[in-house]
Amino acid sequence: MCGITGFIDFASQSAESDLIRMSGALIHRGPDDEGISLFQTPFCQVGLGFRRLSILDLSKRGHQPMSLDHGLTIVFNGEIYNFQEIKSELKDLGYTFHSGTDTEVILKGFDQWGTDLCHRLNGMFAFFIYDPVKMKCYLFRDRAGIKPVYYYWHEGLFLFSSELKSFHQHKRFQKKISISAIRLYLKYGYVPTPYSIFEYTYKLEPGHYLEIDLSSRIIQKHSYWNVFDCYAKPRLQISEQEAIAHTRELLSSSCAYRMIADVPVGVFLSGGYDSTAVTALLQHNRTEKIKTFTIGFYEQPYNEAHFAKQVASYLGTDHTEYYCTISDAAKVIPLLPQIYDEPFGDSSAIPTYLVSSLARQQVKVALSADAGDEVFAGYRRYEAAIRFNRIFSRIPKFFRRLGYHIMDRIHVEHFSMLHKIYHFQNRYNKLKSWLVADTPSSMLDILVSRFSEDEINQLVLPDGANHIAYSLCSFQDILNNPHFDLLSSFLSLDYRTYLLDDILTKVDRATMAVSLEGREPLLDYRLIEFVAQLPEHFKFRNGEKKWLLKQIVHQLVPRHLVNRPKMGFGVPLQHWLRGPLREWVHDLLSINRLKEQGYFRHEPIIKKLNDYLYKGKTYDNHLWVILMFQSWYYWYNQK
Repeated sequence: MCGITGFIDFASQSAESDLIRMSGALIHRGPDDEGISLFQTPFCQVGLGFRRLSILDLSKRGHQPMSLDHGLTIVFNGEIYNFQEIKSELKDLGYTFHSGTDTEVILKGFDQWGTDLCHRLNGMFAFFIYDPVKMKCYLFRDRAGIKPVYYYWHEGLFLFSSELKSFHQHKRFQKKISISAIRLYLKYGYVPTPYSIFEYTYKLEPGHYLEIDLSSRIIQKHSYWNVFDCYAKPRLQISEQEAIAHTRELLSSSCAYRMIADVPVGVFLSGGYDSTAVTALLQHNRTEKIKTFTIGFYEQPYNEAHFAKQVASYLGTDHTEYYCTISDAAKVIPLLPQIYDEPFGDSSAIPTYLVSSLARQQVKVALSADAGDEVFAGYRRYEAAIRFNRIFSRIPKFFRRLGYHIMDRIHVEHFSMLHKIYHFQNRYNKLKSWLVADTPSSMLDILVSRFSEDEINQLVLPDGANHIAYSLCSFQDILNNPHFDLLSSFLSLDYRTYLLDDILTKVDRATMAVSLEGREPLLDYRLIEFVAQLPEHFKFRNGEKKWLLKQIVHQLVPRHLVNRPKMGFGVPLQHWLRGPLREWVHDLLSINRLKEQGYFRHEPIIKKLNDYLYKGKTYDNHLWVILMFQSWYYWYNQK
């Protein structure tokens, strides 16, 4: 795991010092080694920067940028778990190797197969290749988007990096905030791929690569894999026993692959089905104790640490737990803007950072069990959506639209007793919108949105520009396939959006902020390609979510240790924002600050804040999203 960065400057006005600063901004991603290379071509300058976190072959033979004799050069971030198999194949073709790294395998594999190499790679990766013979450069991202890649293209300057903070170090980067991105951030709590918070700056989509012709300046984007293709295939006709056995085989293989390292490895354990599956499969038939790590809360409704401890005790792991306090949170919150580079509204970033810090004291690699909900159907919203769809599909459109207009005229904020129901206003608005939703993508878009379009229009000051027309409905054409039932549509959309831009972003930045490599066994592409083709009842059966995964876990641990209502990885925001963080909240959301900033109307924000603090209304998630933008904005302006 590393940090990569660099530029293609068609004006040839960049300097080695720019590259050094860009690379230096990523030192947390790679404190063990650094390297830069600067090439001058007839058409442009190509600069490559690298920071290394040594995981495989800890010697200097893993130094990057890495080049072949004819000039083919790479900077690479990630891990290729099947690199030994590819290496053996390349040896049979006559290649020799000088290191034990997967970087050398990618470089020589690209030399042999070109861009087709990506189909052979099982892992998480982002890499940039400079080919001086063809006068081309290539930028790749892995299938699921585990490893981040940003790029900037404006006025003859192309920048790329694992994180946006590198771009700030180049003197010609124009850091102009995108109003469209602010609107998208408010809607989802993150800026969705391919957009970023800045103009001219993008995230490369997962399963894609850029091909940059240095002579013509033409940049082409190519897709080599996408999750929708997995769900678009006919469903497999196999027995329950066959499905369980093959899924367990794939999970075991994926977990074993991700234990390959020349440094200590541990596991994040929450005690839920996903992390228990990973931990149990790893500890099964293993003599040495796996190191497991858990973060707990003293506020019991948010605490799963005791469940994790019970699982760890049963499995016999070397378990470490830490309880998060408001004091811990107060120390982490000011760090979030510089960790995430963009506004990021998921409050579980706090415990994710803390558990990463905890693990880094003992290991250099930690396995996480993310994607279990998106692969095996674990979110409560799937159950609710299927139930509502069955009910609403029986109601003619006319009456559903009539119901929408009636609900729209009822001002529920006047009924104070209703606000004792957690997030009642938000739930009411979603139910109202659901009445007129007519596609799976529009249904999910309603369910996952933090703010509605009407609310965003009330919050954001108009600027007269045409804004990006992005929503999950943008993917609806892909879902118009006979093999996409409602659940498959939701799973594939969440895999491509929420998993990518929230969950994986959260874990990558939190782990790399403390120089810890995070690995994701449930994101092995072989697993999603198989499970996607299974019929719906293997995942969601008679109201039971994650049916398939549960059958495997129950083979490994007693049912009573894991069979409980899903909690999620929430934090006690209400206790914090109304209590110890109250002064911080007032400061960031003051009228003067909001007016000075010039992006938001202050009246609806101040009203929401007062209703929250003094009338008991549950706006904590809404306020957190705004607070995280405010916090990021003032950090960004100090850079």
